[in-house]
Amino acid sequence: MSSAVGDANPLVDDFGLYIGRAMGWPPMAGRTAGVLMLSDAPMTMAELQSALGASKGSMSETTRLLILSGTVRRFKEPGARQYVYEWRDDAWLGCLQHQVEQTTELLGLAENARARSDGLPERQRARLAEMHEYYTFMVRRLEALLAEYAAR
Repeated sequence: MSSAVGDANPLVDDFGLYIGRAMGWPPMAGRTAGVLMLSDAPMTMAELQSALGASKGSMSETTRLLILSGTVRRFKEPGARQYVYEWRDDAWLGCLQHQVEQTTELLGLAENARARSDGLPERQRARLAEMHEYYTFMVRRLEALLAEYAAR
């Protein structure tokens, strides 16, 4: 791990507390995001474990979560046998893309539920219609945000 990251432990702890909470991640995922964001080079699983005092299982789950969120990438460097992890240069774009994908998935659920709501009482049908309206609105807005952010 770079000395810049080692000197920034309070900042890494802040990432664990704040970004972890804001993203709905466990604190370890926020701390890992902080370490990778501040690292000047990709890090192996063992380096991440050492930097964070984490078990291999915990770090494996954490890196998987960060990869799925669109903020971290895993790859093998030429000639290397093990994977390394790094903060993506386009992490915030990846994060927003992930939010679009998740919200679109929930829109699909809302469409399916609404299509099957004919036998339900009016109050429940109204709730499902509101759910559909909400996710339709959110997908449109998030897609527009993604396009705007990508164009920067």
